[in-house]
Amino acid sequence: MVSLGALAVIGFVLVAMETMPAGLLPVIASGMGISEGTVGLFVSAYALGTVIVTIPAITLTRGMRRKPLLLGAILGLILANSITAVSSDVTLSLVSRFLAGSFSGIIWGMLAAYGRKISPPSRAGLSLAIVSGGAPVGFALGTPLGSWLGTTFDWRWAFAGLTMVALIAGALIAAIAPDADGQPTTSRLPLIRVFKIPGVAIILAVIFTWMLAHNTIYTYISPYLRSTSSTLTVDVQLLIFGVASIIGIVITGALLDRHPRPLLHGSVALFIAAAVVLLAGNTSTVAIIAATLAWGIAFGGASAQVQAALTTTGGADSDVANSFLPVAFNLAIFTAGILGAALLSARPFS
Repeated sequence: MVSLGALAVIGFVLVAMETMPAGLLPVIASGMGISEGTVGLFVSAYALGTVIVTIPAITLTRGMRRKPLLLGAILGLILANSITAVSSDVTLSLVSRFLAGSFSGIIWGMLAAYGRKISPPSRAGLSLAIVSGGAPVGFALGTPLGSWLGTTFDWRWAFAGLTMVALIAGALIAAIAPDADGQPTTSRLPLIRVFKIPGVAIILAVIFTWMLAHNTIYTYISPYLRSTSSTLTVDVQLLIFGVASIIGIVITGALLDRHPRPLLHGSVALFIAAAVVLLAGNTSTVAIIAATLAWGIAFGGASAQVQAALTTTGGADSDVANSFLPVAFNLAIFTAGILGAALLSARPFS
């Protein structure tokens, strides 16, 4: 259980590391003497590294033993993030962010399958819920916490803090997590055939669409609130979302092993209902709070649910199937930024 908790902490680090610059735009820009738009590229460079490197890296390393590969990727992530923390050169910072995103993609591509391999088969769903729990917590708390550290002390401490957390979690994994075999050469499908496994493409389409919808509202929650009659502030709404996400993780852990398909369908339906209420009930603070609670519960277990679907569908090639997941996630994040900006330009919120 401690090993799974350490893996969850790594998941938290990955999400927080990717999104944290968004909460530190002014202080990083001021500290490095660059524009906020350039600082925004810190997020883009990280996402680009994930998109480009993940699938080929997982494909080339799927025969390797899992624990050494994971620890190597964590070490690379720590080194890249540490360079970002101390760098005063924007080019070096962007390169380090690209490298951090690359190592992040490798970790995401194997995290779920590794968690299942080191757990009893009867607790596979619970293990996924625990390992995947770090991601929604990273979404809910990583950016605000990094913003607080960066504005209270110095923005570099926010990156240094994540390095320390990753070091501790990596040390725990090195000390107590069991190893797991890679995939035998004789059983490996070519990459394109893994993608063509029945169900994989559909699951990836669901992931992209769901994450696109989530990240569009999550990224632009501030202008949404300004357009409503609510007195809610961004930090309070994100706190509500974060608490609800944890509830969603608990529900997922309890139900994923026994009812994976109804759980996934119900979460998507609840997410859609929350979006409808956010749109139609924007004049009511109570409606917005209720919708945010539903949003968080639906999204909290999303990562575990879609990873479970990919892992089960991918079978022996689950590592490669899961390597498509961070690519779909980051494409959704990238597209959400463009879509949200276009919507704001077409109809700017007051």
